[in-house]
Amino acid sequence: MRKEHGLATRDLVDRLRYSGVRRRDFLKFCGVTAGLLGLSEAYIPRIAQAIEKGTKRPPVVWLNFASDTGCTEALIKATYPNAADLVLDILSVDYNETIMAAAGQQVEEVLQKSLKEGNYILVIEGGIPTKHGYGMIAGKDMMDIAKEFAPKAIAILAVGSCATHGGVPAANPNPSAIKGVSAVLGDAYKGKIVNLDLCPVNVEVLVAVIVNYLLFKKLPELDVYGRPKTFYGQLIHDNCERRAHFDAGRFVEKFGSEEEALGYCLYKMGCKGPMTYAPCPKIMYNDRISWCVKAGAPCIGCGEPGWTDKFAGFYERLPGVSIPGFKGVEFTADKIGLAAGAAAAIGIAAHALGSTKRIKKGGEE
Repeated sequence: MRKEHGLATRDLVDRLRYSGVRRRDFLKFCGVTAGLLGLSEAYIPRIAQAIEKGTKRPPVVWLNFASDTGCTEALIKATYPNAADLVLDILSVDYNETIMAAAGQQVEEVLQKSLKEGNYILVIEGGIPTKHGYGMIAGKDMMDIAKEFAPKAIAILAVGSCATHGGVPAANPNPSAIKGVSAVLGDAYKGKIVNLDLCPVNVEVLVAVIVNYLLFKKLPELDVYGRPKTFYGQLIHDNCERRAHFDAGRFVEKFGSEEEALGYCLYKMGCKGPMTYAPCPKIMYNDRISWCVKAGAPCIGCGEPGWTDKFAGFYERLPGVSIPGFKGVEFTADKIGLAAGAAAAIGIAAHALGSTKRIKKGGEE
């Protein structure tokens, strides 16, 4: 019988109670997850049931390649709803070299056992060097390890921008020719790989994707880059709490200025939100407390493929963006305020004209 936390294996409710997690908190987590997946409250019991049976579900093999291990750190340091408890305990991560107590040959035996048994969820963190000798584990190239474990996986989750498209390690000049998981494994795995962009991955998105799999026995609908449409279907710009300042032409021109203290738009400071599809403004980080823009830093676009080179010059403004009411026209930040002012003037004039007509018709407004 397998032991966990010094207790014999038992149902999830007892295990959570032993860990100090109340049933009410667990159901609250299920409600949050339902919201993330765009499901109604009616799905909460089904989500709870799916997670409660998680110990009988496929195990997880978590491979770390070329990265700073930031995604693993984000996972194990998550606050409640504790993604670490639910993913590491309930789904049983059989292998993750960062958090395993064992080392050396003992760890390799565990890994090979998982490979032999198959039917695991394969999580890959970090880019994959495609030049021989530039990234090796236990005498094997990372690329060969990825290709060895992919065929027996029931799903492959590339977590963080390093795993999805290479991230920081793949930035020019990229001497080790690092690539993302999809590029290395090829089209044969299209639809089996889920790319969870951002640096680091948002653990709530990771847990929601796994719960979606447990609940519906399938992966979520993906966009052209292999990302879940539910989470990567809207621009950061569209949901940013500073959007009203952008539309009104109010920008931060210099860090430490009064405009910054007032929370004005960071577009002129290099914010890449107008070109980045990610759920950051809605889900945020650190128990939904904050995210880059809310903390006062411009978005650097880490949710987009090739962001390190595409958006190089993180404090340099984008060359042009479209604003509401001016379809097909691009404005530099210098012109946005004038355009917004002109739009406001037109609105005021139209309102005045309408008021005049009403007065003439009825005698008074």
